Amino acid sequence: MLMETVVAKFGGSSLSDAGQFEKVKQIVLADPRRRFVVPSAPGKRFGSDTKVTDMLIAAHEAVSAGKDVTAYFEPIRARYLGIAQQLGLKTDIGRELDVIQYAIAHGQNVDYTASRGEYLNGLLLAEYLGFSFIDAAEVIFFDARGNYDAARTQEELSKRLAKAQRAVVPGFYGSCIDGSIKTFSRGGSDITGAIVARAASAAMYENWTDVSGFLMADPRIVDNPKPIESITYRELRELSYMGATVLHEEAIFPVKQAGIPVNIRNTNRPDDLGTRIVADAPLCPDDTITGVAGHKGYTAISIEKAMMNSEMGFGRRVLKVLEDYAVSFEHLPTGIDTMTVVVNDKLIAGKLDDVITSIYRVCSPDSVEVTTGLSLIATVGRGMVRQPGTAAHLFSALRDAGINVRMIDQGSSEMNIIVGVETHDFEKAIRAIYHAFVK
Repeated sequence: MLMETVVAKFGGSSLSDAGQFEKVKQIVLADPRRRFVVPSAPGKRFGSDTKVTDMLIAAHEAVSAGKDVTAYFEPIRARYLGIAQQLGLKTDIGRELDVIQYAIAHGQNVDYTASRGEYLNGLLLAEYLGFSFIDAAEVIFFDARGNYDAARTQEELSKRLAKAQRAVVPGFYGSCIDGSIKTFSRGGSDITGAIVARAASAAMYENWTDVSGFLMADPRIVDNPKPIESITYRELRELSYMGATVLHEEAIFPVKQAGIPVNIRNTNRPDDLGTRIVADAPLCPDDTITGVAGHKGYTAISIEKAMMNSEMGFGRRVLKVLEDYAVSFEHLPTGIDTMTVVVNDKLIAGKLDDVITSIYRVCSPDSVEVTTGLSLIATVGRGMVRQPGTAAHLFSALRDAGINVRMIDQGSSEMNIIVGVETHDFEKAIRAIYHAFVK
């Protein structure tokens, strides 16, 4: 009977220096099921430090500006040579650094440049663990349009993993049809880890970082918020969208599709259980909500027109205006004669007056009202649907805190309630909601 496989992804803070490498080795070797490891590039060692990926991009920008890359590359070289020396590794990392520096100096693209942090860390970690090294460029693929090619990747990666007893696969990048390097978006090592977990038919995908899983609220806003022991994929998606950024939200899709649970763990506190992300999870009697998260910086455009509900295509025309100005909407609360589109301030900046003018021209509304300075807060929980009075409890808490709710939007799944409040009330509102449900 084959042993269950665990895929362990380690973030940049987990591999920032030789001391962190030692912690990672202890974690990996403590469980023989941890057969495949996905590393990020070295992150910050202290608050004012610079991530290696940022240094690599700075080196690329220097070359684009016609500058000599040598001075920009020296701190990168020092980071890797220091790790290799302190760990007593024999990998000729100096030669690898020479090749990369030459490639950057002679016009290699930014994706190649940004990906080299993971590539180099993968080489070092593979030797340190005694694992084989599989270059992600050989097993993770993008199509002619630059989109991730899931089918080809699954086929090739599964074959390679089946031949490897234990292996390191660097995160963040793959290759295009022409062989050039292509990266995922920043934080994409999370995606690589999920892809490897799916290809390995893993029993668990562990994502090791510098926090012990998800908290029920932002600790910068709420003092000592409770940890979340288990969360469903759907709840994670809702909270990630609203600002809970422990895990790259796109990383849940490969493992969700394969039904593989995820465990967010802390490299610096490996005995903590962390947060498990699963398809479904049992509820405790007090689990009305799972978490509270939010974002600042929204504008609400409220459109009023008598008999709007009977005017065919009204909503489509409003959304077509936004599309014409490349503005996506976040939420769309409506009434019989009113329609509100909530948009991100960054997308509407410099376009608001033109959008309003176009709405008047295309839709002939009775009035258009713009509300700026909004923040959105999502209260998320699979237990909300079975708990009578959840919404009343939430709004009572906001009322008691003296907070005026400017917008309400509840999904049809009844898994979340989103409220819009004035930005100066943002932190106070999150605290009020959290303490109303968490005792």
